[in-house]
Amino acid sequence: MPDMKDKYLQLDEVIAKNKGSRGAVMRTLQEAQQIFDHVPKDVQIKIAEGLNVPLSEVYGVATFYSMFSLEPRGKYVIGVCLGTACYVKGSKNVLERIESELGVKAGHSTKDGVFTIKDTRCLGACGLAPVMMINDDVYGRLIPDDIPAILEKYRAM
Repeated sequence: MPDMKDKYLQLDEVIAKNKGSRGAVMRTLQEAQQIFDHVPKDVQIKIAEGLNVPLSEVYGVATFYSMFSLEPRGKYVIGVCLGTACYVKGSKNVLERIESELGVKAGHSTKDGVFTIKDTRCLGACGLAPVMMINDDVYGRLIPDDIPAILEKYRAM
């Protein structure tokens, strides 16, 4: 596993490769996330300085697109849909149960680094509302009481 110095050297190469090209901020953020597994503030600053763009532009892209994470993500990323169909069918209650079970709010990770909770918009499975995904696994027609058993399955892995 590369140490932090190596990761920053990789980032320098990515910045140099993308500088001046169309879509440089997006591409650089994508590659930075692959290197660091998230895009913390110091990485965003380095990207902004290296591409000669305002930090607000880098931050704006990093926070607009749900693919980017500003903090380390857990082994299992739980995305709970809060789109209209899911919300109407009770996804807020499902999200609250997950937060309660794991002891962290959406947008954060558990201290042990196993789970990250994200509130998302449409996951494209409205007919199964309310829906959540854990990494690539989709769970639908959820009720809050389903959550403990689902989480236990991932804790046991």
